Amino acid sequence: MNKAQLFLKRHKITASDLNIEDLCNLFIKEMENGLAGKDSSLIMIPTYIEVNKQITSNQPVIAIDAGGTNFRTAKVFFNDKMELITEKLKNEKMPAVDKELSKTEFFKIMAGYLKEYIDDSDKIGLCFSYAVEIYPNKDGRLLEWSKEIKAPDVIGEMIGESLLNALKTPDKEIVLLNDTVATLLAGHSTAAGKKYDTFIGFILGTGTNTCYIESNKNITKTENLDPGKHQIINIESGNFGKVTQTDIDILFDNQTKNPGRYTFEKMIAGGYFGGLCTTALKVAAEENIFSEETKLQLKEIENLTTEEINKFVCKIDPENNPLTKILATDEDKNSAAVIIEGIIERAAKLVAANLGAVILKTEKARSAEKPVLMTIEGTTFYKLKNFQKMFDSFLQEFLSGDKKRYYEITEVQNSSLLGAAIAAIVN
Repeated sequence: MNKAQLFLKRHKITASDLNIEDLCNLFIKEMENGLAGKDSSLIMIPTYIEVNKQITSNQPVIAIDAGGTNFRTAKVFFNDKMELITEKLKNEKMPAVDKELSKTEFFKIMAGYLKEYIDDSDKIGLCFSYAVEIYPNKDGRLLEWSKEIKAPDVIGEMIGESLLNALKTPDKEIVLLNDTVATLLAGHSTAAGKKYDTFIGFILGTGTNTCYIESNKNITKTENLDPGKHQIINIESGNFGKVTQTDIDILFDNQTKNPGRYTFEKMIAGGYFGGLCTTALKVAAEENIFSEETKLQLKEIENLTTEEINKFVCKIDPENNPLTKILATDEDKNSAAVIIEGIIERAAKLVAANLGAVILKTEKARSAEKPVLMTIEGTTFYKLKNFQKMFDSFLQEFLSGDKKRYYEITEVQNSSLLGAAIAAIVN
């Protein structure tokens, strides 16, 4: 082992330090506790959204995708051939990304974005990519922010009602759903003609989350559900709290806006991964993994973005990469790459444990003829160096023998907008 590999082992931040079966069992137990209303890091939010309802053609809706750093709006409908038609697509900045906003300011900005769409439809599908408790009327109360959004007064508020009040259109119908739920719906809508046993939605971009279809009879914390029906459950998997944080994870976590919350997300998601890797490199510098010149430079560097970290290990545009510029020797560059790629591999195994647990929880997909369709979105999943390949390898190895399950992965363009539109049309 070289000194960079020894550094990773010393701090227990490698894939080999994780037992995927143990993690899966812990994840499933947290899912069960969340469904029963017991203490759990997975809150398992019922969405009241079913997946088998008929989509109506030529019914325009206002579709909104509010999440990460973007706020996208469009007029959306399905034509006579059931092809998705998107009109007036606009992309704005998510409110409260750059500075803290009051509740009034937050919803006023959102309402301003929607003014030109007011007359397009009385139905709104709002894909809102944060932890929201959904009510039977399909509106939702914000539980907490993730992804460093700065609008604390909005926590505890009904999102749909507040937006309609800001628009001065209280009689419009609004369906609130998570981006992960929208992703599942989008995947389901493209699956015509192929038999799938069940569906999962997963996002690994700025943040991370997972949803799946659960039988109402297993959602024992919620009264008056029809036990013969099913609905999508929003897991809020980014807050999974049973993965042991290493000293480097804790050091980085303490730099974030909400230490101790969404610790799983901070190990794998693009909004945090660059900062986590920067923290690891700084710790490595203090332990003399790098030359003296590089050590001094690393001490001063701001947190790198996930994109900068990824371009470094992929050797894309090295002349302009801030990390390449401060690594004084080839040995330093190799050591930095070993550390970053080791943390990427750990993230791939963590994601395999997450999705492996959800697949097993469905108790489906036992035959190749009827696999589970996982609709996966997010640049971190698809762009991070070798991530998808390593994830697939870990998951296939785990889902073997008596745990043999079959899955397919798909990606759907504009899945959040498409899912928001479907939810507004059918609910």
